[in-house]
Amino acid sequence: MTDPRGLPADPAALLKNPTRAELQEALGEDDRLPGVVPAQLNTLLNFGASFSYWPLLFGLACCAIEMMATAGPRWDISRFGMEAMRASPRQADGMIVAGWVSLKMAPRVIRLYEQIPDPKWVIVMGSCATSGNIWDTYNIVQGVDALLPVDVYVPGCPPRPEAFWQGLEMIRVRVKQGRHAYDRMRTIPARVAIGE
Repeated sequence: MTDPRGLPADPAALLKNPTRAELQEALGEDDRLPGVVPAQLNTLLNFGASFSYWPLLFGLACCAIEMMATAGPRWDISRFGMEAMRASPRQADGMIVAGWVSLKMAPRVIRLYEQIPDPKWVIVMGSCATSGNIWDTYNIVQGVDALLPVDVYVPGCPPRPEAFWQGLEMIRVRVKQGRHAYDRMRTIPARVAIGE
């Protein structure tokens, strides 16, 4: 006996275990439960992490001014959860190397990179960090990729905030896919540089 809404008159009938035939009838031809989306846990975690990339603030030269401008009100990277630039590597998801790296600073860059928990992504910003640019001298590292695995290069001298924004969008795609620059590397250059 049911009421006009289609509910059984006996409330205990709602709590009974359905038979296999009743389940098949409720599901129809589709074997999935209604309201349940099958997905891998890694895919869901990467999707969430792609909207909360917190980079380590590491500005070494004039590119850092453009990086700071990107966090300002005109470009406002906080719309996508990327405004939390961390000063502690243990709270960061990756590293933005903005500007040239001297040989004296290289061990500190390596140490900060190693202190960031895995998974981690690296953005290199500016021509000096990418290739040394005009600083083709004995005391400037000719490209940060000699020290670290780099995910995204943002060219320019200094790169405009729009270019940096595009680099952040490229990082977001890599985070969502779960890809890292160090995935296919046998040894990370930083570990070779310090003699491990």
